[in-house]
Amino acid sequence: MVKHVILWTLKKEYSDSEKEDIKKGIKEGLESLKGKIPGLVDIRVNMVGLPSANVDVMLDSTFEDEESLKGYSVHPEHVAVANGKVRPYTESRACFDYEV
Repeated sequence: MVKHVILWTLKKEYSDSEKEDIKKGIKEGLESLKGKIPGLVDIRVNMVGLPSANVDVMLDSTFEDEESLKGYSVHPEHVAVANGKVRPYTESRACFDYEV
């Protein structure tokens, strides 16, 4: 199994209300991919961190193997969500992939 964890910070230009809507869109879009992408075992988006958090959104996903993760990155459904609901609104992205 492979874990794929992403941390995003939203652009500062958005109001708190806009950020909430953006985070909901990211969560709905990414979590809707479950069952649609081969090798994707689990996908969850966390958008409510503790006050100590210094990012806005976290993706926590699990794949059968590294090849499944590679397939996810180019899968048309994932690309559509990334291009429509994530990339236009994020200022920074950090990724950590590891085997479990």
